[in-house]
Amino acid sequence: MSWADVLQIWWILPASACISAAAIACGISGALFFSPLFLLALGLEPAEAIGAGLITQLFGTSFGTINYVRQKVVDYTTAKLLLIPAVPAAIAGSFLARYIAPNALQITFGVALIALASILIYNSTRKSQIAEETTYPDAEKIVIRAKDGAVFTYRSHMKRVSSALAAVGGLLTGLISAGLPEITTTNLIIWRKVPPRVAVATAIFVVMITGLFIVGIHALNAKSAWNVIVWSVPGVMIGAQFGPRIQKKIPPNTSKLVLGILFVMVGLLVILTRVLG
Repeated sequence: MSWADVLQIWWILPASACISAAAIACGISGALFFSPLFLLALGLEPAEAIGAGLITQLFGTSFGTINYVRQKVVDYTTAKLLLIPAVPAAIAGSFLARYIAPNALQITFGVALIALASILIYNSTRKSQIAEETTYPDAEKIVIRAKDGAVFTYRSHMKRVSSALAAVGGLLTGLISAGLPEITTTNLIIWRKVPPRVAVATAIFVVMITGLFIVGIHALNAKSAWNVIVWSVPGVMIGAQFGPRIQKKIPPNTSKLVLGILFVMVGLLVILTRVLG
């Protein structure tokens, strides 16, 4: 492939920046967008699209995590709780991916995303319920003090359920390169009542650490289209600078609504990609 051919796909850079900013701001998997984009718009082989998508997402979540860490909005206590089951489950899923046909699994995941979206959208329309302080008075109290002075206080509860969901998300991420951020973000916001800004930052941190373990395993089975990666990686690095800033400015209920709408879009995209592909 000549340099002229590489230059013809320059638009991958701004597209990757926009996808990265949205994914990091909302705590969703960029690979869900990147792989179909590379597959449908560029005509890459599935193995090439998956390989390029994984590498692109890893760079995006890494730089997004750095920005969230700088903002001091990552809940490391909760992240540790989620990583303990998520990492081994993701590694297991990466090895199982060689033997399991992905089509039915991805369609099921797409339907599950739409179901999660309905919960988020419904929750975004409700007024605040009884405070965590009175609902879970015996649970561990967590206080996150952001760099900009914002203070987030909530209770750490439903630990076993959260660990189980993290294992499911990790397994799905190992199998189909998606699932952990969507399940983690929904779990933290809806069931554990973590403020969206902290929930998204923590989910991106968990995905980044988990991705470090599994991207190498997937790379053994996937080819990487370097002519695409030279555009996509700088793009996600740019987008990662804006994602955390966007999340900081979104009101909590609006954040839930936006997440729900994005989950519907991603769920439909996953289903259509499988059905049409």
